[in-house]
Amino acid sequence: MQLTRDITGLNFIVTGAARGIGLAISNLFHSQGARVSGWDLDVSGMKETQIFSDIQKVDVTNENATLSSFAKSLHQLGDIDGIIANAGINGPTKPMWEYSLSEWNAVMNVDLTGVFLSVCASLDHFRKRNKGRIIIISSIAGKEGNPGAVPYGAAKAGVIGLAKGLARELLPSEITVNCIAPSIAYTELLDEMSDEYIADKKSRIPMGRFCAPEEIAHMAAFIASPACSFTSGQVFDVTGGRATW
Repeated sequence: MQLTRDITGLNFIVTGAARGIGLAISNLFHSQGARVSGWDLDVSGMKETQIFSDIQKVDVTNENATLSSFAKSLHQLGDIDGIIANAGINGPTKPMWEYSLSEWNAVMNVDLTGVFLSVCASLDHFRKRNKGRIIIISSIAGKEGNPGAVPYGAAKAGVIGLAKGLARELLPSEITVNCIAPSIAYTELLDEMSDEYIADKKSRIPMGRFCAPEEIAHMAAFIASPACSFTSGQVFDVTGGRATW
């Protein structure tokens, strides 16, 4: 068996690909010879780059949209080897008792239901070929809780449970399901957070900084590669030493 980190010629869908972590993943995969179908709600800036072999305007909270977009991506690329479910929002940074139901639902719809729908759209294809990579971007907040943004932490914990359960359901196939749980990264999501919230989260990281989106992208590239063929249902931390389990 040849185990390699080479992803040349493979085809991946990346949700939330227009900016931040999703853009970093797309850029790295493209640079390593993979073809990327980028999904986002706002695709205006994506057409100005050569990173994407396919671009789909997608609302990941809409079941019909995810199903039709997967079919379009598959048609454009000819095959899909994996999906990186990255699209997400942070939501307001405030105590849970100040959250309205509509604010709670807004976070859950994107960060949990959106992952469910994006992954489900790919499953028929992966099950037919008995092979595939499903990579979900979770968060350290999903492992330790997230005071100041409880719905975000709850949703990210939910996708860890989704990944672990689905990984077991798909065995003994070669479809792997794994999560990446980063600390806060230097992305546009920081704009949704208060200065106090940002300072508190940085103080919890032993290395004293947030992670770069590119560090998350390199972890995703490893998980997507043949070198990570015997690991499923796991959470890969990118936390600067914060996570210990």
